[in-house]
Formats: sequence, C-alpha cells, structure tokens
Amino acid sequence: MNYTLNSLPERTLKPRQTGFTMAMDKGLSLREAEDFVSVCSEYVDIVKLGWATSYVTPHLKEKIKLYKDAGIPTYLGGTLFEAFIVRNQFEDYRRVLDKFELDYAEVSDGSITLEHDIKCNYISKLAEQVTVLSEVGSKDAEKIIPPYMWIKLMQAELDAGAWKVIGEAREGGNVGLFRSTGEVRSGLVEEILTKIPFEKILWEAPQKAQQVWFIKLLGANVNLGNIAPNEVVPLETIRLGLRGDTFDHFLDLK
Repeated sequence: MNYTLNSLPERTLKPRQTGFTMAMDKGLSLREAEDFVSVCSEYVDIVKLGWATSYVTPHLKEKIKLYKDAGIPTYLGGTLFEAFIVRNQFEDYRRVLDKFELDYAEVSDGSITLEHDIKCNYISKLAEQVTVLSEVGSKDAEKIIPPYMWIKLMQAELDAGAWKVIGEAREGGNVGLFRSTGEVRSGLVEEILTKIPFEKILWEAPQKAQQVWFIKLLGANVNLGNIAPNEVVPLETIRLGLRGDTFDHFLDLK
C-alpha cells in the first residue's frame, strides 16, 4: 500500500479461499485488459469471460495468456457451457477447455432446463479435468426458488465436486439472489448460510449497494463476483472500510 493506516480489517492474501473477487470481462480489448491487470491484479482472483463473449472475442488466446501471466486464472461464462450442452456438444466443450489451457470451468443451468442429477454428473466429469464453479439460481426473474431448494442444490453440487457454488444474480444484479430492484433477498441469503459454509459460496454482487450489504453481513473477506473491471478498486476500498458506505463498520480506535 502507498501509506499506513491503522484499524483496517485484515485482508486475506492470494491465493485466497475467502475474500475472493471474481471480475467479469464482457469484451475488454487486449489493451484494456492490460491496463486492468496493471492496476487490479493484486485484488482480482479470477476473471470470468462473461456468458458466451469468448465465442466472438478476438485474440482470445492472447487475452487468456495476458491474465495468466498476471497470476489471474480465467474461465468461460456458464451460458457458454449451456450453449454447448443444449446442442449435445459436451465433449466439444471439454476440448475447448483443453485448447485454451483453462484450469477452471463454470457449470450452470440458468438459461436451460437441466435435470439436477444430470447437472451434477457434468460437474463430476469436469472436476476430473478442471476446478469447477457451479452456479445455482435462474436467470428468469419470474422463477423463484425457495431457500430450502437453494440449499439442497448447492450442497448436491458441492458433493458432486464443485469447488465453490455461485449465487446467481446476472451481470445486472436483478434476479436470483436479488429482487428486480436490486434489493438483496436477505432472508434467502441468511437461510443459505445456516447450511452452506461461508467460504464455499461466491455471491454475484455487481451493484455497489449489494457489495456493501454482503460486506456488512459477512465481513471484508466475503467472496464476491460479477464485479466490473472499473469497480474492483472501489470494491477493495469498501472491503477495507475506506469508502463512506463502510467507513464506520470496521473502525476500532480503542
């Protein structure tokens, strides 16, 4: 850091299991990605190439290498996995992971209907090849999943071999864990946490108010995802109590 401040919360260091920040790249150019990592590599643990943007992104291998050289692994959005599955191209998807030397993959069913035992089977198979993040929740705002079912699905996917489970919110933060207004379904989150270990959940929280809510509930080292590249440094200040939203939350001057 550039200078010393007392009474800051202790942040975990990379490689982290908690305090994890997943940033979403929705189509940055190589130059933009280079600028991004020059500022944020210390604070970003993994980059998701959002939904299926990797299919149309030019210089994809170069971008993945750029992130890798900065110590940041990359994975392809869960919607791309679903696009392969719905076309009966699972083995083609596995070959894509190998072709681009990816160490992580996301398994989701937010846009397709997939029997849960089949989804867990995909998780198990991919876990033999890569580290799997599995996403729970629907991208359909009209589909409300009760808390007990979130817990059941998350636990089953962890048991199938997922490294972490992701709470769905989309890039806008207005479905799944959140109401259409962006407000957190607080009862849902708190009930999930009674059964699923804190460190095993990556909460998608693209909006500042959502990030603040999770940090106040679970502390500086909560796992957060779908963070825009230009919001990574601001998020780090929220984690440290150096932005007005959490300024007093961690302060202890005794």
